[in-house]
Amino acid sequence: MQFLRETNIDFLKRRKQAYVFSLALILAGLISLIFHGGPRYGIDFLGGTEITLEFSHLISVGDVRSSLAEIGYGTAEIKSSRSLKAEANKNDILIRVEQGDKEGSEVEREIEEKLSQDFADNPFEKLNVESVGPKIGAELRRATIFAILLSLFFILLYISWRFEFKFAIGAIAALFHDVLITFGIFSILNVEITLVVVAAFLTIVGYSLNDTIVVFDRIRENLKVMRRETIERIINVSINQSLSRTIITSLTTLTVLLVLFFFGGRVIHSFALALIIGVLIGTYSSAFVASPIVVEWELRSEKKKGRRNIMKK
Repeated sequence: MQFLRETNIDFLKRRKQAYVFSLALILAGLISLIFHGGPRYGIDFLGGTEITLEFSHLISVGDVRSSLAEIGYGTAEIKSSRSLKAEANKNDILIRVEQGDKEGSEVEREIEEKLSQDFADNPFEKLNVESVGPKIGAELRRATIFAILLSLFFILLYISWRFEFKFAIGAIAALFHDVLITFGIFSILNVEITLVVVAAFLTIVGYSLNDTIVVFDRIRENLKVMRRETIERIINVSINQSLSRTIITSLTTLTVLLVLFFFGGRVIHSFALALIIGVLIGTYSSAFVASPIVVEWELRSEKKKGRRNIMKK
């Protein structure tokens, strides 16, 4: 199926503008991280107890906080949320308590007993409870960083073996680019980094890599067929030939992700958001980051060869 036929877009001509755009997004994310004092980690990484309750009738965050303050949890983070499919007179209350001297089960029991006592005419249903110790949270942070770096290392080896080292550098640069921008946007939006979000980041790596390899595969084929053409011409043609497949794949994926984002509920909201950003940025980076880096590498290699030949003469 061809969504676009015989396109002739000069992607490489716009690579400098793309570099500026990407750099601006990355810098905005880094500035946001500095402003917020680092990533906003969730319970998974910091340790603590998180309880999600669905009340039968609407209840305000202020009322819940006043109730919990009487048992020492007045500083807890409390949020109210409502999904699109929820009934008009209901809302969910998320209560997050940082790790202290008490066990998670004890914190959970105290909160439930207090709310049941103070709001007897507004019963609630417990939707979700998460409790993580600080030591486990620190171990999860280290394991997450190690898993991402290890996956990138094996990707580098695989692409170097299947294509060439310059292609591997382009692919890894695009992956770093995609994850950094997604991470930065999460910081700008002040969205928590949880294990679910980390899973989304790894999914972004896989999606972006798949799209990049499709383009690289076409470049490798055209390098054999279009031997007399310049590297810029070959890569431009290859990107245009892959454009229809890229757009169809991205649109179908985005359709599913948008449904999950708007109708999937709070639990997978951040997961869907990360993937939406990742798919958009990953599609962009295949044409404007990975491929141009291959061109820059090749042009510099040719310049070095030219200098060596002049020196030999």
